[in-house]
Amino acid sequence: MKGITHFAAGIAIVSFLPGAVNAGMNGNPLYFILAGIFGLLPDTIDFKIARFFAKNDIEVIPDPHRRDPQMIAEAIRLAIDRAASSRKPVRLKLNSIKLAADEWQSYKIVFDTVNRKVTVTYGPIVDTGGNPVNSSEPEDDITATAALGCAMKVDYQAAVTVDILEGPTFEFQLIDDRKINASFIPWHRSWSHSFVVGLLFSLVAVVAWDVRAGMAAMLAYSAHICVDQLGFLGSNLFYPFTHKRTEGLKRLHSGDPVPNLLIIWASCLVVFWNLYRASEMTGGPSLVHLFLYGLGLPWLAYILAKKWFLHKQRITRHEQRRP
Repeated sequence: MKGITHFAAGIAIVSFLPGAVNAGMNGNPLYFILAGIFGLLPDTIDFKIARFFAKNDIEVIPDPHRRDPQMIAEAIRLAIDRAASSRKPVRLKLNSIKLAADEWQSYKIVFDTVNRKVTVTYGPIVDTGGNPVNSSEPEDDITATAALGCAMKVDYQAAVTVDILEGPTFEFQLIDDRKINASFIPWHRSWSHSFVVGLLFSLVAVVAWDVRAGMAAMLAYSAHICVDQLGFLGSNLFYPFTHKRTEGLKRLHSGDPVPNLLIIWASCLVVFWNLYRASEMTGGPSLVHLFLYGLGLPWLAYILAKKWFLHKQRITRHEQRRP
């Protein structure tokens, strides 16, 4: 999920901590400062530290002046074959293709686990926001396929688009002596996204401040991990006792705006509720009413509006196809 989402979730969960809200109201914001910091910490470790220490065995740097999907497909096959023959993990880095200051050549990688092949397709040129530039369309001969010599398992998504900024990393590893597992950005959500590591960080907070500070740190760190488990990638939940990422629930994508907004809004409602409780005011809404009117009804309105919009689109397309 987005950083602001983890920040909001950390603040919300710590607002349940006994004494945290009262401390804030009395001029001590320490516990909520820690909530924000530890809510962001797992991804900060990954993207600001861990990725720079990740070692790649094969790095693919496509030529920006020549569209060559076959080269990319063959590099992926080489990495998979090497992992199968050596029985050791092989990391492959796929770089993005920057054409100009605000132009990127997109391409898509599709792992076909049924037919044992990988397909690379060049897509449109996009800007840094991911929007097509000048309605650019791919040419007819920009798809390439490479056959794979073994069965595959993909731990994230079978189709991955490479477009802006930094390209993805895959780790291919032989499992069960017969199948290659393709792990997406293996340096992400590994040891940093562990409840055990979060506990160690919380002990540091206990020593530096007090037990409540340690509880705030652990709650915010755990909230980050739990929110991430709603997605596809999963996390290594109990490192160092486990060494693989536990598969996510696959309920949402980390970059989707609606789930991020929903979690942020729900977090705001939680904070509002706990502030209301701490103020000892009377006559306000119950928790059920707060979430029913503040979250349930807006979500229902969004679903109905989306269905209406899709219905209008289908009608418009149908009318356009009429002779």
